[in-house]
Order: sequence, then C-alpha cells, then structure tokens
Amino acid sequence: MSESLSYASEKSGLPPGSLVHVGEVHEHEHKITVISYNKSTLVRHTVKNIEELLPYRSTDTVTWVIIDGLKDVSIIDAIGRHFDIHALVLEDILNTHQRPKFEEFDDYLYIVLKALSLADNEFNVEYEQISLLLLDKFVFTFKEKPDAIFDQLFSRLNNDKCHIRSLGTDYLTYIIMDTIVDEYFALQDTFDELIETVEDELLTNPSAQTLNTIQKIKRELIFLRRSVSPLRELLASIQRSESQLLNEKTKRYFGDVYDHVIRVSEAMESYRDLIAGMLDIYLSSISNKMNETMKILTVFASIFIPLTFIAGVYGMNFEYMPELKWRWGYPALWAIFIGVTVFLLRFFKKKNWL
Repeated sequence: MSESLSYASEKSGLPPGSLVHVGEVHEHEHKITVISYNKSTLVRHTVKNIEELLPYRSTDTVTWVIIDGLKDVSIIDAIGRHFDIHALVLEDILNTHQRPKFEEFDDYLYIVLKALSLADNEFNVEYEQISLLLLDKFVFTFKEKPDAIFDQLFSRLNNDKCHIRSLGTDYLTYIIMDTIVDEYFALQDTFDELIETVEDELLTNPSAQTLNTIQKIKRELIFLRRSVSPLRELLASIQRSESQLLNEKTKRYFGDVYDHVIRVSEAMESYRDLIAGMLDIYLSSISNKMNETMKILTVFASIFIPLTFIAGVYGMNFEYMPELKWRWGYPALWAIFIGVTVFLLRFFKKKNWL
C-alpha cells in the first residue's frame, strides 16, 4: 500500500507490520541526504535509493542518513530489507502519531522524539515526529518534512576539529537528541513572554480575546505534555541500557539531555498551575467588573426612585391639588429634584459606595 492515512484508526484490520504512512502529507520532494565522516574526512551528498548506502558498510566512517519525508513507503521498506530492521519498527516510523519511546534490539536501537517549533507570526506550536535508528556504523534520521533544525549541526560537522568527528554513532545520536531538546527552551521562552502578557491584561483590561488566549495556551500545554513527559522515561532507559552500541562515556551526555528535559517538564507543570490561576483571575475580574457596573446602575436607580415618586405624585390629574396653581411650583419642583440628587450623591460618597 502506498496511500497515506490521516489517523491510526484508519489502519484497523491491517496485519501487524503493514507499511502505511499515517500522518500529514507534506508537499515536497523526498530527499535522502548522506553525511559520511571520520576525524579526517567528511562527505555530504544525496542519493536516490537505499542501495547506494551499502558500500558504506565496509568503510571506517560514521554514516548519517537523513530521510526527509515519509510518504514514499518503498524507502522505509528498503531500509528494513537491507539493514534487517523489524517490520513493527518500520511501521512505527511511518506512523507519525507515536509516543516518544526507546526500543532496544540486538543490532540497533530505535528512538522516537517530537521536534517542536513555533509557526511564524502567531502562537501556534508545530509538531514533527523524528525517528532515529542507531546502528554500528549508521544513524538513520526520519523526518516528516525538510526544515532547518539540524543546520547548526551541519556547520559543526564541517569543522574537522569538531569533537563529533572523532566519536561514534552513539555520540552523534546524543547530539541529534540534544539539538531537538534545545529547541524546547526557545518554546519555553515564548510561553514565559506570552503568559506574562496575559497576566498584565488580566490585571488591567481582561477581554474575550484574553480568555481565547488562555484557552489556546491551555490546549497547547496538553499536547506539549504528551510530547515532553515521555522523554524522561526514554532517557532513563537509555542510561540503563546495556547495549554494546552505547559507550559508557556517552551515557553521561545523555544524562545532560535528561536534565534539560526535567527543566522543561517542570516548567510545563508550573505553566499548568499558572493557567489554572489565570482562569480564576479572569472569572474574578469579569465578576468584579460586573459588580462595579451593577453598583453604578444601582446608584442611578436609587437617585431616580425618589425623583420618579415626586414626578408621579404631581403627574396625577386631581383637580384640587394645591401646588398645581402655584406660580413658583415648577421651579420649586426642580429645586427639590436637584436637592435630593445632591443629597443622595453626598450620602453615597460618604458611605464609599462611589
């Protein structure tokens, strides 16, 4: 099957290990980039098929293969055949709704992470699944679409004095994961600024737009927790792993990524508490504004009640009402109106109701 499905539920009924792309289809050409390096040399180029990678098995270099795009199932199938990757792992690579996880096999390790970024000019978090296969001489990186997330890493590799060039595939895997997790801090800074702005609005002039922003942050935090929280378990499993593909010295570096994830996770938890508090503040602010409005309306109603009573009395059409024929009756009535209004206003102000 070569079609793409939007949801994992659409695969219902297919046998385990069926290679079907599940996720958003990005309109771009599929590209396979190969970076082969050691301490003295580095070669970067693109290939058209997986068979062109087979000669790198006999070299003394580390080969990093970056696959941009998952719609072409034949590429994933070829990797499975030539590098003996389990069919269920290939199925998970094509399913972009995976939870971040770590799976250990005899000859390779499989890692799933979520790359997070912000869309331009608006607060909209974009999620991209990145899958990693760590082999003895190869690191395969599977991405949903081309982007610039690894540009700085490419620049570092071009430097022949870079520490990465003298180490193995496990260290390259650490660098890739560290690059992805570092992007979380940029997202965290954006959250800090946005929450601070919303808090200021809540204290000055809360509006319906403020509530929409709070709800949007709350919704994004739910998805962020799903992407970040499993990384703690993932990295802890890597540190406990006894695989020969992971050097003991490199595991210490994974511990540094673990610390970063802990910081981001704690920040997400604090944001949840802040958002809950902000919703309470919003409701309290709206209630206070309503109370202030009702107080002003009540004051005006209290002023006009006696005036309405007086106007109602003299609006009765009885023939023998004594003041009706009085020459100064109209000015006197206005004097009473003004006097009552001034008296009530002073009374309300003295009681601190205004």
